Amino acid sequence: MRITFPILTLTRGGAQRMLAELANRLADAGHEVTVLMPSHGIVEYPMQCPVIFAGDTRISEDDFPAGDVIVSNYFTTVPVSQRASEQGKGIHIRLALCYEPTFLPDNNLSFASYHLAPNLLVLSRWQQGIVRINHGIKGRIVPVGLSSDFYNMHIREANRKLIVSAIVRKPEGGFSGHREQEYLLQQLDRIKEQQPEVEICLITPPREYEESSWLQSLFEDGHYRLRTPLSDEELCYHYNESDIFVSSSTYDSGSLPGLEAMRCGAALVTVYSGGNLEYCVNGVNCLMSYRYENRLAEDVLTLIRNKEQRERLAINGAASSLRFTWEKSFNIFQEEMYDIVSKQG
Repeated sequence: MRITFPILTLTRGGAQRMLAELANRLADAGHEVTVLMPSHGIVEYPMQCPVIFAGDTRISEDDFPAGDVIVSNYFTTVPVSQRASEQGKGIHIRLALCYEPTFLPDNNLSFASYHLAPNLLVLSRWQQGIVRINHGIKGRIVPVGLSSDFYNMHIREANRKLIVSAIVRKPEGGFSGHREQEYLLQQLDRIKEQQPEVEICLITPPREYEESSWLQSLFEDGHYRLRTPLSDEELCYHYNESDIFVSSSTYDSGSLPGLEAMRCGAALVTVYSGGNLEYCVNGVNCLMSYRYENRLAEDVLTLIRNKEQRERLAINGAASSLRFTWEKSFNIFQEEMYDIVSKQG
């Protein structure tokens, strides 16, 4: 099939990773896949399919090639994809990687975008429920996955300092409020005050670190260790050097970092974010709290002081992560796509 993905950016991040994985696997399976990006689009993932750029900073319906399916994602790609579909350039399917109206700017526009495309794919039961309550559409679930690039390297040494890690992203632009990063730093500081021997590592994409004065300011006094992985191999190593991985996000449809950290053998301490219920079971494979409980630091301190519990959660977390693969995600996506096309084609 001829499939077009209009994508705003392919910089490092969970949503972009899923788009890249699906597009590449569809191409490998023999589909004619095209990624369509605005003129300033950035590509940081290796792509196995053609990437074409619009002549402007905004994608137009005229930029779409003829095709069988158009897969939109972020809300600003939806109206133009629908117009292209109405021009006969493919059946429009939306892969919603988040539910934008609740936590991102221009929520009046993002809310209305869910009324344009009845063919909807979502990442989790939580996201499916929110969309169905607000719009009456029952999205089909395509879960997130993990690649074999993430695995337990077994490099943690019993006699070294414990390492607690978290991911931070640039706040400039208004797209990180749901990450609760001020709360995260407050909790990490509390951990350092009570357990000064513990090393705190903050992981951030190198491009974002270069662009963000806020991120740069975090490392001026040497309080935190900086990690700027350029590749999945480096990111895997940083997960593997972590004994405990911390996530403070309160709103994620899929929440890949926690799952990746689990696969690499780190014990996960997380805030409930909705989508992470797909793989998190409090007290079994992680420690999870609601944001209002304000106990993220307390849970981390519990695992710092209780090696047996920390190792048990890490082992269970790694086992839980095994059912999430990109091959499974691709197969489900392809099946749902075929079903939608067969009913509308």
